[in-house]
Amino acid sequence: MICIFYRDLTVYFLKLIFLLTIFPNFVIAQNNSLTPSVNQLVEKALASNGELIAFRLDIERAKARLKQAGLRLNPSIDFEHSTGKLTNTQNESNTSVGFSLPIKLGGKRQRRIDLAQAEINFTEMVVADKERRLANEVRAIYTEVLAAMRELEITNNLSNLDAQTTQIVEVRVKEGDAAPLEMNLLKVEVERLKSRRILIEGRLQAATLRLKNIIGLPIDEQIVFEQELTKTAASTIPSLSDLIQVALQTRPDLKAIRLEEEIAKAGLRLAKTQVIPDLTLSTRYSRENSSFDTTPVGAIFDKDNLFTFGVSINLPIFNRNQGIQAETSISITQAQRRREFLEQLVKTEVTTTYTRFITAQNASTNFEQGVINSSTNNLRIFR
Repeated sequence: MICIFYRDLTVYFLKLIFLLTIFPNFVIAQNNSLTPSVNQLVEKALASNGELIAFRLDIERAKARLKQAGLRLNPSIDFEHSTGKLTNTQNESNTSVGFSLPIKLGGKRQRRIDLAQAEINFTEMVVADKERRLANEVRAIYTEVLAAMRELEITNNLSNLDAQTTQIVEVRVKEGDAAPLEMNLLKVEVERLKSRRILIEGRLQAATLRLKNIIGLPIDEQIVFEQELTKTAASTIPSLSDLIQVALQTRPDLKAIRLEEEIAKAGLRLAKTQVIPDLTLSTRYSRENSSFDTTPVGAIFDKDNLFTFGVSINLPIFNRNQGIQAETSISITQAQRRREFLEQLVKTEVTTTYTRFITAQNASTNFEQGVINSSTNNLRIFR
């Protein structure tokens, strides 16, 4: 009976432990003399995780696009020479050098800069959200490891208790005070605990390997886990409304989706400025050599030096970026709908986590005050 009692007690306790592992407000009780701590593992993951390092390069790419957006258009120079020697006109030639400078009007350059800057801010928030998720994953796996270690410890204790109980039942069976069936059931329980211990060890090893992979440690490097799970006092937890407001203001994924909306608006402003015509200023120097052979006074040679100035402007008659403007307008609406959905999702996530946290707090209190004390008294009475 005591074996069955402690088996049920263990199942309840392990369920409670796994509930505690999913709440961020349940922390790790750190001991400065033990390494590594969960915070050290998080720092290691943020510095060494290969996928995160690759994502951070997106910020550098966005900065390069900002640099490109701020550059002005290049001027152009052309050279042209014509001669009449190939057409049996020996003294005819023309040499010209031209220079042209395109000028963007309507603030197009600034609109490109605004769009590139918005993309940088968006990319930074995306990377910040990746860092948040990675840190949470490290803490979750770390807590999973500690929970598996705790479960393994409890299973070992139960195995020792069943071994002691087996000795007592053997004496009772020999004295005729207990049926052999009770002895057989107890042996089955002992073997079941051995199988459970193997499964727990496998789960512990798998979680440890996942943790090493995330933080960038070699597979053969050892990590010592000697810390314990504790829970945060309920009095230190803010109210649900305060938590929702904090999440809506600080969640990087929400900030990213809001910046995505700003990117769409910046793209629309740029598309509208593209309709404004651009100017191209040009100047050209040319030198012409010509001759007139059949004149009353003989051959006459003439040389002309000319400077030409001009302005060209494109006329946006047919293409006024109608399609691009329509697309960016739809992108704005799309970003707004995604932001509204994500805000509602964040509220739901916070509410759900808060409810589960309060439930775990109550279950933990009931377990500590009721189950543990009662089981201790029962064990003392049995002994």
